[in-house]
Amino acid sequence: MSRLNYHHLYYFWQVARSGNLTQTAQQLHISQSALSTQIRQLEDSLNQPLFFRQGRKLILTEAGQQVLGYANDIFAKGEELEALMRRGISPQQQQLRIGTAATMSRNFIEEFISPLLGNPSQRFSLQSLSMPALLDGLANHELDLALTNTNVGSDPQRPWQVQRIASQPLSVIGPPELKPETEFPKGYESLRWLLPGQRSEMRQGFAAFCSLWHFAPNIQAEVDDMAMLRLLARDSGGVAVMPSVVVRDELSSGKLAVYFAIPNVFEHFYAITVQKRIQPDALRLVIDQQKHKWD
Repeated sequence: MSRLNYHHLYYFWQVARSGNLTQTAQQLHISQSALSTQIRQLEDSLNQPLFFRQGRKLILTEAGQQVLGYANDIFAKGEELEALMRRGISPQQQQLRIGTAATMSRNFIEEFISPLLGNPSQRFSLQSLSMPALLDGLANHELDLALTNTNVGSDPQRPWQVQRIASQPLSVIGPPELKPETEFPKGYESLRWLLPGQRSEMRQGFAAFCSLWHFAPNIQAEVDDMAMLRLLARDSGGVAVMPSVVVRDELSSGKLAVYFAIPNVFEHFYAITVQKRIQPDALRLVIDQQKHKWD
């Protein structure tokens, strides 16, 4: 059985992070040809090209991106082990890389990461990305976690681990002075509606609710981004369909009011990961804490 040569992997890791073979060779105090040979031997053992040239730069292939993700984990753990053995202490900071769907409520994201705030031993990064970019980041081991409000379909090439961590009811929310005194749908025909995008689970649930009542909303805007939907609800005079957490501050100040909660219609939040032997300790902490809030 062949075994991975970690010496070769270390040289690959250094070149991948710098993108420059000559510079890395100088830093490692070896010849450029010797460094190239080490990387070719790693590519041969993995039976995959890890770099391609673009001008004078070395660019990672798709396989190279995946290998880099594992190398980051391996050598980070190596540094932790060294610190523990030499000084008897764990590393001062641990890194959690979180990607969030660009359409999500910022208030929910802030609530999700709250266990990490104020913890001096925990460092984290947040990236707001499209769904394809989130999944690519997970597949390439550039992210530890993707936080979304859209479930991901099955993919035999990418066995995602998906957990639903929270569900929040959708409400009809708007200016207090425009709230009808009658029950839906009477009095709601003249309102201008601000709705989530057509492909979202929230919009599909609201459409089914309207169908039950034979109600056709007068749609002013369709918005995927919850931050923008919040601004429009606050400033346009329209009536929005969203979870109340999105406009928590506006509801507290009285600028907006909840007209009613839509029965059996929710925004769901998902934590998506990939199976790895090495996972940041904080990953389970934030997922479990959020799930316990909704158990």
